[in-house]
Amino acid sequence: MQSMDYHLALILIFTILGTLFFAFMFFNEFRKGKALEKIKKLPFKEEYEIFLDKTPHYRKLSSEERHKIQRSILYFIHTKEFIGIGLHVSNEMKIIIAFYACLLLIGKNTSYCYDKLKTIIIYPHAVMIKQVHSYGGIYSKEQFMIEGQSADETVVITWHEAKNESYHMRHNNVIIHEFAHEIDFMDGVIDGVPPLEHSKYDGWVRTLYKEFDLLNTIAHKNRDWGKYKLLDTYAASNEAEFFAVVTERFFESPAALKHHFPDLYEEYKDFYQIDTAKLFD
Repeated sequence: MQSMDYHLALILIFTILGTLFFAFMFFNEFRKGKALEKIKKLPFKEEYEIFLDKTPHYRKLSSEERHKIQRSILYFIHTKEFIGIGLHVSNEMKIIIAFYACLLLIGKNTSYCYDKLKTIIIYPHAVMIKQVHSYGGIYSKEQFMIEGQSADETVVITWHEAKNESYHMRHNNVIIHEFAHEIDFMDGVIDGVPPLEHSKYDGWVRTLYKEFDLLNTIAHKNRDWGKYKLLDTYAASNEAEFFAVVTERFFESPAALKHHFPDLYEEYKDFYQIDTAKLFD
């Protein structure tokens, strides 16, 4: 009898906990839905458009694409926390970071960019990072400068570099680079393979890893770079950095990428669903 009462009590406890969990989830979704409805009704301020008109990419978008990315930007800036370290976070910073982040997803069927991302940390200049490495039980400390970082639902951006790169077409764009890492991690693994349809996986891996291996070999020999100068040594660090660097080139130097690496360009065009070389033709 006592055993039956114990089991009934356990069932009752789990039932209550389950009910509370689903009620909490329902309330969260309801609150999120209400917030999204409110964001959808927000106007896109003229001030924001002035910032965007300075970027070479926004000026090339169609009116339909502009409207879509404006909605994405509003969602982004109202659902992420922006934290300034040693600076005041301005509307310009928010809009430019949101624009380039959402530009990567403009070809996708979504207006809600980076649902899992929570925080954007902005530094005025490049940051010195210390790391401890272990090799066979021997520990060493290294210091190096970073212009951005992506980890643990947080993206770090240095504004001096980001601003200079956002208003001019260059090979590099720190915002694009860090949000490429966010996209790479959307399938749970940061390995240079973003979320792909199963039928496209083999083609992507074959093309990307072939070029990465060739670049890696050239970087180790440090000679006869040829066309691989376009990608530089940082892309040879690992497959994840290769994916992020090539994403930068795809949006910043599309004609050069298409000319030197046509197979790679086609894979990226198919994934991002935008023909950037044609956009800047």
